[in-house]
Amino acid sequence: MLNRRTLRIKIMQSLFAFEQCKLANHLLSQDFIDDRFQPDLNSMEVQNKELLSRQRKNGRELFDRKFINPATNGSDNIINTCVEEALSQYHKNVKRDFTYLQKNMIQEAEDLNGLYHSVLGLLIAFGEIAVTDKKANHKNFSNNVWIKALSENTELKKELLQGGSWSGRMEKVRGWFKDVIKSDNLFRKFNEEVLPDLEAQKNIIKHIVRKLILGKGPIHDQYEEDVMRWAEDKDILKSLVDKTIKSFDETTGKIEIQKLSLDWDDDKDFMLRLFTATVSLDPEYKQLIARNTRNWDVDRLPLTDVIIIEMALAELLTFPGIPVKVSINEYIELAKEYSTPKSRQFINGILDVLSKELKSSGALKKSGRGLIDNK
Repeated sequence: MLNRRTLRIKIMQSLFAFEQCKLANHLLSQDFIDDRFQPDLNSMEVQNKELLSRQRKNGRELFDRKFINPATNGSDNIINTCVEEALSQYHKNVKRDFTYLQKNMIQEAEDLNGLYHSVLGLLIAFGEIAVTDKKANHKNFSNNVWIKALSENTELKKELLQGGSWSGRMEKVRGWFKDVIKSDNLFRKFNEEVLPDLEAQKNIIKHIVRKLILGKGPIHDQYEEDVMRWAEDKDILKSLVDKTIKSFDETTGKIEIQKLSLDWDDDKDFMLRLFTATVSLDPEYKQLIARNTRNWDVDRLPLTDVIIIEMALAELLTFPGIPVKVSINEYIELAKEYSTPKSRQFINGILDVLSKELKSSGALKKSGRGLIDNK
């Protein structure tokens, strides 16, 4: 099951991408101004290159001023019109990117479900190949109770039919079985055992998942090529598969397939609200951050730190049912995992100060019995 920390990571990734998009859109708008005031090579008239150069320079400068203060205008109507068009293009592109990243963020979280089923499906596929391999005896693996439980799980069968099945890529799977699985020392030793007990059967499954599928190697490389966020997603998958392995019931021989979420509609709402609240954070609160980082140049802080601080502030203000301490601890952990070595202590101090200021101003209001975060 996805926890709230995983969702926050997905939101942080999308916010980082959004900031990169805004920077790219800013450059595109400046290029638009440059292009407008380039000599027309198809014109038969003499081009005033000095005038065009001044217009390019003045247009760029006006664009930067107008970007900060939309009421700003210059004395040249031609330049004013060009800059207005450049700004309009910028805002149109930013709106498009916001919509795309918002939808893609949700899709990436939902895709984790498919990846999870894919890993389990690969174990089943290896089990099927083990049965048909005439060059070696893999009955310990093909008879592994975890492989059987996965193969017989109705829910997993249904999910694999809808997508994630390896049936159309069995040649690749056979290659992996031959080059990765069969050549592994622990796998060979397991198949040489006379009658492996349940612990041995469980350990070989964990080993194959952690070391041979999600660990460095050709299978990992294929996933990395196919999945954009693989570096972060594989840790989530490890957790989901570990829970699946632990869920095996010796009495019934059944295994439990993990759910994406206990309440996906609620989790999706959390993602959309936090993403939107962070993007649209009131300038008043951005100034509050700037005042409390006066010993640091905010423009020179790592972008990840800025995003983490703004996310934390947006969460404190938007979700009254999440305790302050829980929110702060979550973003300290994000800083620890994804930012610079000194960021954890820095962000801890900043968020502590910001939360106290918000409380004293009355902007921070928490409600709800227990204030327990649904992690």
